Formats: sequence, C-alpha cells, structure tokens
Amino acid sequence: MATVTFKNDTTCNLAGTEVNVGDVAPKVTVVNCNPMLQDEQIGGSDKVQMVVVVPSLDTPVCDAETRRFNTEASSIDGVEVLTVSMDLPFAAAKFCSTAGIDNLKVCSDFRNKDFANAYGMLLADGPLAGVTARAIFVIGKDGKVAYKQLVPEITQEPDYAEAIAAAKTAAA
Repeated sequence: MATVTFKNDTTCNLAGTEVNVGDVAPKVTVVNCNPMLQDEQIGGSDKVQMVVVVPSLDTPVCDAETRRFNTEASSIDGVEVLTVSMDLPFAAAKFCSTAGIDNLKVCSDFRNKDFANAYGMLLADGPLAGVTARAIFVIGKDGKVAYKQLVPEITQEPDYAEAIAAAKTAAA
C-alpha cells in the first residue's frame, strides 16, 4: 500500500488499486462542474489525458496548482486536461468562476469515489481521510498510463515541468 505524508509528520495510507506507468488506465466516470453535473470519462478513450488529482480546490496549494495548470497544461495540443477532487461540483464551479478557470475540466469524484479507488488515490486515514492524494497521471492514446507522479507530501506542489513534458511526449 502506497503512503504519503501530511505536513511532514503524519503518514497517510492510500486505499484502492495502485495504478502505475504501463498499466491500462481504468475507465471511470467523474462529474464535471461545467457543464454542471455532466459525466466525464477518464481512461478508455483514444485521446491523451492529463489527470491532475488534488485533495480540495479550497486550499492554497490546490488553488495554485489548478491555476497553473489552467495556464500551462491547457496549451498542450492534443491533451485533455482534467482536475479531479472530492469537492462538490457546485463548490468547484464557484471556484472556477472566481479563479477564472476555463481551459481545463474541473471534475468531482464525490458520487462513488470511483476514480480514487480505481487509481489508488483515496486517503484511507489521517486528517484528510476520504479525499484524494495529490498526483498527476498522463494517459496515452493507447489507454495506458504513460506517466505518474504521486506527490509524497500532500501540502507540496507537483513537479510541473516534468508532468507537462510527459504530456507533450504522450501527445507527440
């Protein structure tokens, strides 16, 4: 079972099925906030997807990460960028409106936690139990995971340059 830390002093276990580079990306449905409550599919498509996983948009790190990917990753030709959290779609829509997020799909896994369980991203314990860890997946056109970055400390931002380079490579 994979683990991450919270504030460098609490180890949190991840629940669900661990997915790694080279694995077939599980096909799951999450809920988009724009258009409101529209189903969005992760995995199982013929396009490159970058899935940015955050615990909650209502935190400074997740806010900064989503804004940065809205600016940077959305300009990568041939890549669909989705942010996934456990935030309700209504709260996510409010965040997007306030933050000017309009270049990526902001989605929720609140219904059944299908994404979190299928990709091994559900925090099983610790103060944030029940939300997702911070990670990035790039799923290639072949339906396989081409890149995975599980951020080991929940309160830290990911390696943006590495993730974007992986998405560009997958889309080439």
